[in-house]
Amino acid sequence: METIGDVLLVTANLGSLFDQMDKIQNGWLQELYKTIRSYKPKFIALHFQEVGGKDYTDNMCHAKDFFENIESSEEMKDFDRVCTYVDNQFQAEDSFTALGSIYFIHKTLKNIYQYDFNVKDFKAVSGQKKHMGSLDGVSTVEKEKFPKNFWPDFKWSRKGFMRTRWIIHNQGLDLVNVHLFHDASNLIACNSSPSIYSANRKNALRYVISRISDSCYTPMPFFLFGDFNFRLDTQSLVQHLSTSADVQTVKKDSSNEVQKIICEEKDNDHQVLLHIEEKLFTYLHQAVFREDSGKALLKYDKEAAAFHDVIREEDITFPPSYPYSEDDTKPTQYMNTRCPAWCDRILMSHTAQEIIQKREDGEKNVVYNTMGPNICMGDHKPVFLFFSLKTNDH
Repeated sequence: METIGDVLLVTANLGSLFDQMDKIQNGWLQELYKTIRSYKPKFIALHFQEVGGKDYTDNMCHAKDFFENIESSEEMKDFDRVCTYVDNQFQAEDSFTALGSIYFIHKTLKNIYQYDFNVKDFKAVSGQKKHMGSLDGVSTVEKEKFPKNFWPDFKWSRKGFMRTRWIIHNQGLDLVNVHLFHDASNLIACNSSPSIYSANRKNALRYVISRISDSCYTPMPFFLFGDFNFRLDTQSLVQHLSTSADVQTVKKDSSNEVQKIICEEKDNDHQVLLHIEEKLFTYLHQAVFREDSGKALLKYDKEAAAFHDVIREEDITFPPSYPYSEDDTKPTQYMNTRCPAWCDRILMSHTAQEIIQKREDGEKNVVYNTMGPNICMGDHKPVFLFFSLKTNDH
């Protein structure tokens, strides 16, 4: 089989990597290189969110070194064309997204073109193109921060999307880096099903899909990959986890506002089974999120299902990608801050799924998994999709 179309898509929220570079950067990079050595892709797309981390004003200077580290590594020496887009212009509050997208093209991959949104045409890709800054004048990328008036009730944050368009061996595709809104409070997330946060993400994702499918440019198969911040349906999950428990709601003295939810086992010395606060989610049997890759909880993962009319996803066979412990001695443990969830995803249009090459026996030659399952990669495990692209060569 012609393997020239082998593609590796990776999404990684880098927030905590930048916040503790010294501890985890080396292991993180080694896991990336291990994945590249293992699959030998010809085209690599890396989509990063939260470049610079939470303290981006202090850490953004390290971002350049981090990306240069990847570009100059031994594993990348046969990739002779590199396109880098990093929005690190944090002074421009109206447009800063902290998104970074880097594309590597192997020397054996010949027919590859990139779209120029200004002239509305594809151009052959050559050499190394590095764009770090506001990206405003860069014609080969489209970047947008979600408008401030979208969700007036919520703090405006550096969330948005960034897209590039490609032709690989006569096959066109859109690659879109996405970062959607998170759950600010576990208590509010428990209030309704779906939660108010889930509704916000749904609006944002609909907006992205309509923007990349609008009639400005010819629609193409697309891959959306990033930190969607999709969460489990917290209300239903909590009801399920606390079926045989005594649930008490503790309110703040001065108001009627819920401060914490505590579920105690009815017997067993009333051991605390589940304890939820705004930024605390402690479940006694945390292993349920890891056992059998958390398969039992997939039924609470409902946010992508709302988009089945336009989006597909390969089967998830890996545990929730967030929030992992940032303690490098506990790489498989979750932090007790949020309910673990599959935040980091690679979604695709129906037309994109059709251009994934099937093997002779009809099986797909596809791997959808996390990187670094047994290494501390920060609070998010990167997620990757490896596949062979059907090419239209005659």
